[in-house]
Formats: sequence, C-alpha cells, structure tokens
Amino acid sequence: MAGILGTKLGMTSIFDEKGKQIPCTVIEAGPCTVLQVRTREKDGYSAVQMGFGTRSGKHVVRAQKTVYDKLEIPYPRYVREFKGFEEDRFKPGDKVRVEDLFAAGEKITVSGVSKGKGFQGVMRRHGFGGVGGTTHGQSDRLRAPGSIGASSYPSRVFPGTRMAGRLGGSRVTTKNLLVLKVIPESNIIVVKGAVPGVRKGLVEIHKQGPTVR
Repeated sequence: MAGILGTKLGMTSIFDEKGKQIPCTVIEAGPCTVLQVRTREKDGYSAVQMGFGTRSGKHVVRAQKTVYDKLEIPYPRYVREFKGFEEDRFKPGDKVRVEDLFAAGEKITVSGVSKGKGFQGVMRRHGFGGVGGTTHGQSDRLRAPGSIGASSYPSRVFPGTRMAGRLGGSRVTTKNLLVLKVIPESNIIVVKGAVPGVRKGLVEIHKQGPTVR
C-alpha cells in the first residue's frame, strides 16, 4: 500500500475528551523525496521510490549519485519503494509529506526492526514458566528448558524446537494502529499504541483501509 518513511521519536500519552489516558507513539514522518516512479509499461509494476534522510556523498555509489545530482537533491540515507500510488500523482523530485497521505482517524500499518536483546533463555524468548520453584534439590534448574528430545526414537531434536537463542533485531509489522493526530508543520504523526523499533529508528508507515471516524 501507499506509504511514507519516518523516524520513531518515542512514546508518550495523551488524554481524550473523557479524560482517559491513551498511550501513543510519536513519529517524524517525512518529508520524503520521490526518486523514481515505476510504471507498468516500463518496469512491469507500479510503485514510487522514495528517499528519506541525508548522508555523505562518500557512501553513495556513482550510479546513484548520477540520479540524485540530476534531481539536485541531497543524498538520501534510506531508499524504499511503495506501491499503491497513482502513477501520475508524483514525479521525480516531488516531496511527499505526512499530510498528503494520512489524517486523524485512519488505520495504518507500521513496520520496523525490533530492539535487539541478544542471546536469551527460553523463559524470556518463548515465555516458558520455569519449574515453579520446586527443583527437588537441584540448584540450577529454575530457568532451564527441560527435555528437548526423545530417547532411542527418533534420536534427534525436531526442527523448530523452542530453545534459547538470539532475540529481537528482526523485522516486525504492526497492523491496525489508529492515527490520533497529524501535525503538518512538524511532520509529526501520533499513533495509538506502540510501534516496533528503537528511538530514532527507521519505520515504514503504510495506509491500510477506510477511516474509522
């Protein structure tokens, strides 16, 4: 679906008209620069390629520099493609702002890279309950995973067995997030609930469906 790139600024809370406290996430969404417009006639699919942020030219390959210099724009740090736009709505060099796509009351989908938590045990990684404090005299079994396989048959551990390992640092998508407020002058969008990622981390914000005003 159509969307925009942004940066997660952090979480806060606001109060509705009934005085209920609502947890929300503040995202700086755009402005993004249109780099290329993919068309079905030329590329076989329809999409809009956007750039967000800036970076030094020494980190940009020459082929990309040619495109950016022709558009006379700063070198973008992030480049993504979004489908769902009308092919004639934007042209290379245009700015896509948060108010062009989103309004309060809409449902959106946000994707980002979750916080990396390193190597974790089964209790934190998979929610195992442990042994409840009854270890029958053993001193180091409180958070252990227990048995992971059978004896002579099948004599192996099945693939997908929940064990300790790396947790986090993977792409996560959260759907059905409600847009509480859009602040165009600051490129800010306030979303109900939490979105994946760390503060200042990159997120992709996609349109989802009809408004729920």
